[in-house]
Amino acid sequence: MTAEPLPFGSDDLRLPDPLRAPLRAHLAALREQYRRLGWGGPVGYGARPALIVIDLALAWTDSRSRGVGSEVDSVVEATCRLLHAARAAGVFVVFTTYAHDPAEPPSPHDPKSALRLGPGDEKLCELDPRLGRRPTEKLLPKRYASAFKGTHLHETLTALGVDTLVVTGVSTSHCVYATCRDATDSFRVIVPREAVGERCEIMHEVNLLDIELDLGDVVPADEVVRYLRALPAPR
Repeated sequence: MTAEPLPFGSDDLRLPDPLRAPLRAHLAALREQYRRLGWGGPVGYGARPALIVIDLALAWTDSRSRGVGSEVDSVVEATCRLLHAARAAGVFVVFTTYAHDPAEPPSPHDPKSALRLGPGDEKLCELDPRLGRRPTEKLLPKRYASAFKGTHLHETLTALGVDTLVVTGVSTSHCVYATCRDATDSFRVIVPREAVGERCEIMHEVNLLDIELDLGDVVPADEVVRYLRALPAPR
């Protein structure tokens, strides 16, 4: 197994080098064992996909953003490749970010999150400009980890006849995972491996395997790009 670290994340949250290869070998063995037990079969691609870009806003893509930001340039770049293919195919695209509202009452969950937004911090909830969001592409502010909870995303996708949700963004262990979990009973879930990321290396590796075994197909980004390019031309 390769001992190369992930191309994204926080340096202080990486695995110690001696543990990386053994951990990946163990996860690979777990994957095969689960598959022998009947888990992790492919869901495959449908005919009508949508692409969701989860929380690639400045609070998470700027490594200088204390607590929640990390080095995720490779995730942004892979997502941009998928956006290019999705736009060319006329695929519905939705972006999420945190619904910052100073008037929102405190939540019992607040102490669990490192995201601290005060007056003037609204800019941190703006999408990373590298994504080049277009005015015709849906922006979905959300208060919770899942893009489905407390929003009308499910109704929107259903109204459009979407049967496949391509999930990109951050963080693998939190908002990506929660969105996949809520999507899986209604949509085929496809996760392009290079287009999701996490500040913490072990959390990314473990949760991505969980998604692969239980929720959706984790596949190379190039494969998803080919799928999008092969869709019938938009009318």
